[in-house]
Amino acid sequence: MTITLAACQYRIELIESFEAYEAHLTALVEEAVAQGAELLLLPEYAGLVLTGQLESTTRSDLHDSIAGIQPLIPRWMDLCERLARHHKVILQPGSMPVLDPDGAFRNRAPLFGPDGLLGHQDKQIMTRFEREQWQIAAGRDGLKAFETPLGRIGILICYDTEFPMLGRRLAELGVELVLAPSCTDTLAGSYRVRIGAQARALENQYAVLSAPTAGTAAWSPALDENRGRAALYVPSDYGMPPSGIVAESEEDTVEESHWLITRIDLADVARLRTEGQVATRRDWPEQFDR
Repeated sequence: MTITLAACQYRIELIESFEAYEAHLTALVEEAVAQGAELLLLPEYAGLVLTGQLESTTRSDLHDSIAGIQPLIPRWMDLCERLARHHKVILQPGSMPVLDPDGAFRNRAPLFGPDGLLGHQDKQIMTRFEREQWQIAAGRDGLKAFETPLGRIGILICYDTEFPMLGRRLAELGVELVLAPSCTDTLAGSYRVRIGAQARALENQYAVLSAPTAGTAAWSPALDENRGRAALYVPSDYGMPPSGIVAESEEDTVEESHWLITRIDLADVARLRTEGQVATRRDWPEQFDR
């Protein structure tokens, strides 16, 4: 079954009311759906656009801004769920820092389907910025596999793509498509995500869809500079592009949010595990015997 995927190069715009944000996200989703998208992916920290609704002194403070948006999160979740239900799509609307009952903020990515909320995935390993400056805590519940009408899906948030054992864990959970929302402020950062995502696709013989923040947002202390290309990665093997890149954005920065629309039959990717030139997924345990 060929499915249509949409990965957003997302610009962090200054949107100063929830009504304006609702119109913004609704229009963005409708644009992708009009192009046939069945699964929509926005980037890591896309939810921080909500900080534009705070007072300027609050939104310009790194720590006050994430505390300030906590009361807006239930309304954001409701909006995302309504959009997924209405359009009968899978929607991963990016992530945002969420305050947990233990007093820690965690970088959380919810996943919605045609029947509502499917669950959420927390980022497992924090970057230096998150760990040392922002005090965002690592997820506690491990990695998850989400059953969807399009197949079994997993999520590796940005830095998590750079760790082989996390990608392997999703393979062990039977994931067929990995969503990789990302947020990087340099080309080097975006290439780290790209290299990690391609490596995970190669090692585990599944597909990885990546969506980045892109463009500048001088008003945001956390997301002022953003670089990255949306892409769909697969193993380099029979029937797949030799580069392992099914589709990729033309530029690494944008002036306005832009969708990358691409199509894939996940069964063709899965077939490589038994009929490919190589069997990296099968042969993975052998490296530990050497």
